[in-house]
Amino acid sequence: MKIGQVLIAVLITTVAYAQDLTLQGQANIVGQHGGGNSNVVVWLTPISHRVPVVPTPSLRLVQRNKQFFPHVLAVTEGSTIEFPNQDPFFHDVFSIYHGKPFDLGLYESGAVRRVVFSRPGVSYIFCNIHPEMSAVVVVTQTPFFVITGEDGKFAIAHVPPGRYRFDVWYEFASEAELATLARQIDISPEQTSLETITIHAMSGIKEHLNKYGEAYTQDRANY
Repeated sequence: MKIGQVLIAVLITTVAYAQDLTLQGQANIVGQHGGGNSNVVVWLTPISHRVPVVPTPSLRLVQRNKQFFPHVLAVTEGSTIEFPNQDPFFHDVFSIYHGKPFDLGLYESGAVRRVVFSRPGVSYIFCNIHPEMSAVVVVTQTPFFVITGEDGKFAIAHVPPGRYRFDVWYEFASEAELATLARQIDISPEQTSLETITIHAMSGIKEHLNKYGEAYTQDRANY
């Protein structure tokens, strides 16, 4: 490649990077579940152009004190998540609902299992022994996503100008409300912020069955 061609390529890359924008917004949960405005997942799917999507670097859903840490993860399609058991007893991790169904089986303290999340969607994850344990993995087909902290503010960086589908997910919101929040937006140097997103949290705790589709028994929950 000639020097002039190299300089042009560098210039094009520099200009493209300089055009990358940061979309900012705020999520406000009405009827909170003790987490403030945290654990809202927002993402942008390009409509007007294509962007490369690569697996998210390996993440971990740690089992400790009969809980998963963190409670919510977001990754791109094809990403691997590790499930280390850091409790002094067995766990039996599974997902049989939406997104990526899997069953890691019974495994002991200190062991690690891994899952490749090969399909987009929302995976609800539980332990077949301890009903109080739950986690959620949101798998996207775009690199432009973020999970809100307690203040609800979010910023999605390095977004090229263009038209996008904007989606929102929150564990305690109804699917009908989440559908109304999805929309198409244009991002440009003049438009890099959104109005506050209000999400209504449903009351009550979501009950779930074990991986056999049966109610949990008290004797297993005591392990």
